[in-house]
Amino acid sequence: MDYKLSRRVNAIKPSPTLAVSQKAAELKAQGKDVIGLGVGEPDFDTPEFIRDAAKKAIDDGHTRYTAVDGISELKQAVCAKFKRDNQLEYSPDQVLISAGGKHSIFNLLTAWLNEGDEVIIPAPYWVSYPDMTLLVGAKPVVVQATIEQEYKITPEQLRAAITPKTRLLFLNSPSNPTGMAYSHDELAALAEVLREFPDILIATDDMYEHILWTDAPFANIVMAAPDLKNRSVILSGVSKAYAMTGWRIGYAAGPKQIIAAMKKVQSQSTSNPTAVSQYAALAALEGDQSCIQTMVTEFKRRHDYLVAALHAIPGIQCLPGQGTFYTFPNVTGLMRKAGCKTDVELCERLLEEANVALVPGSAFGTDGYFRLSFATSMEVLEQAVARIREFAEGL
Repeated sequence: MDYKLSRRVNAIKPSPTLAVSQKAAELKAQGKDVIGLGVGEPDFDTPEFIRDAAKKAIDDGHTRYTAVDGISELKQAVCAKFKRDNQLEYSPDQVLISAGGKHSIFNLLTAWLNEGDEVIIPAPYWVSYPDMTLLVGAKPVVVQATIEQEYKITPEQLRAAITPKTRLLFLNSPSNPTGMAYSHDELAALAEVLREFPDILIATDDMYEHILWTDAPFANIVMAAPDLKNRSVILSGVSKAYAMTGWRIGYAAGPKQIIAAMKKVQSQSTSNPTAVSQYAALAALEGDQSCIQTMVTEFKRRHDYLVAALHAIPGIQCLPGQGTFYTFPNVTGLMRKAGCKTDVELCERLLEEANVALVPGSAFGTDGYFRLSFATSMEVLEQAVARIREFAEGL
């Protein structure tokens, strides 16, 4: 049989971050001492009170189908979270619980976009934005933000990218992969442009909201420009802040009509997210939030070490970030020294010669960089830096 796969699936790539992690795991299985810094996952255990809530949910028999859009208690907890942390009012019918943040985004794109619609994606971007856009038949329009502008797009760049076909803008702050966060004023400036184009929906990906160490509090575009709330969808989840990546609970909040359409999509794909995970997420949102600060303090310590240590290596330029557990150094100088034409080639050599697995910046839309996750121990980071330094000095 001739397996003629769909044009849709042939247009996309497998997740490069997962591919790097798989490659590192394969080499480890062969007995190689590989340090993998590709995966974006906290190395902390899920807090005990959250695990206990999941065990209780099983004992209480919460193992059946729930409402497609999530249990009412969790939707109420999400509404309470927005009021507590963001001073934003949402009702339960404006909230959808999904099987992870990625699922929330896919629901939104499927519900909102048509064939040929354009989606503005600032780069460096999270790897899945363009491919998910392609999956629903829309066109990614990538806007490059340079290291000189701290990887954040300007109002002028935003205006220049907008066409009559523009239907959606992605904003991700703090950013995966750069760790940079938009300030309240920077978001307000982007909002000035967006007011001129009332048919553009804004998707604000706030997954790393709590993993932030700036003096100024977190802000998203709805907080900076409340008048844009009726054309914005906030996307988040419990994966990063509560070390719950494998529990697969994300959520979205936005206009009722859009959330209802996203629910319809979900009803014909996965139906409800895992019941037990929902009760664990409920405990996370309603419980003691000090567990977040414990992790953030350690992430900041690792960040400070890693940025300084990488910046000291010839051929690497590394800016301090404001959050997440990633750094995104410019390695064009190292590429020249190594005779590598692309960052993919450099990462391949680092894996083969230094036994360090990294994700090339081109996977995030920006060639000449690589992303390092510091969601691992300081000891592992020190070993990784030593190997990268030895590689660089041996060129």
